[in-house]
Amino acid sequence: MREISVNEIIETVKRLCIEANCILNDDVYNALECSKCKETSPVGKEILCQLTKNADIAKSENMPICQDTGMAIIFVEMGQEVHISDGSLTDAINEGVRRGYTEGYLRKSVVSDPFIRVNTKDNTPAVIHYDIVQGDKIKITVAPKGFGSENMSRVYMLKPSDGIEGAKKAILETVKEAGPNPCPPMVVGVGCGGNFEMSAYLAKKALLRKIGSHSDKPHIREMEEELLEKMNNLGIGPQGLGGNTTVLGVNIETYPTHIAGMPIAINISCHVTRHAEATI
Repeated sequence: MREISVNEIIETVKRLCIEANCILNDDVYNALECSKCKETSPVGKEILCQLTKNADIAKSENMPICQDTGMAIIFVEMGQEVHISDGSLTDAINEGVRRGYTEGYLRKSVVSDPFIRVNTKDNTPAVIHYDIVQGDKIKITVAPKGFGSENMSRVYMLKPSDGIEGAKKAILETVKEAGPNPCPPMVVGVGCGGNFEMSAYLAKKALLRKIGSHSDKPHIREMEEELLEKMNNLGIGPQGLGGNTTVLGVNIETYPTHIAGMPIAINISCHVTRHAEATI
């Protein structure tokens, strides 16, 4: 049994909150760069140049890429041979978020109640997903999620008879209706299967996959490629001002489901799609 102190977790989460908000991931940056060569709209091409320039400034100045520094979404892969010492794991994660958003001068956007909307003033509590795995390490991924794109997400409880074509129609419809609101070019995470909440979890987790990667299931890979092409033919373009760079990637994750249902969740992310990870 390996012991890990909550103090190490606090410092790691603090660092990841700042890093995720200030440094654009290489796969996203490279996708934006590649899109410049393919974008047919002069305005769209100029916007893509501005997005990468903004990312360069954010990295060099250690400033947030976007003013909406999001709600902190934390994915924890917890080794079953790890013992947390000196306190609570959940409390430590929230303390790390508190310090990261305070010391990193990141905008605090969390309210304590969905109806009585009083700001918590430190961006806590975080949304935390735990997964118990083999080993004696903890992998922590911090994925700040802004709500301009989060608000455009959807869950569909489709019938099995809707089939793969019904799923594609729902996914494409969601992106079309989102239009310019999620600050495109978007990354689209899709969860298929499980139940109501599992599909949404899969969609969120799908956003962590590198842009350009594909499912190892042939029919899902084909679906990802087809949807990406169709989405980029919608004409929404960078920041919604027209062009053929509406979506940078479509990542689909699946899970077994009930014979009577076919849940489909679509979690849309803006062009930043922030996340940073560390293994302790």
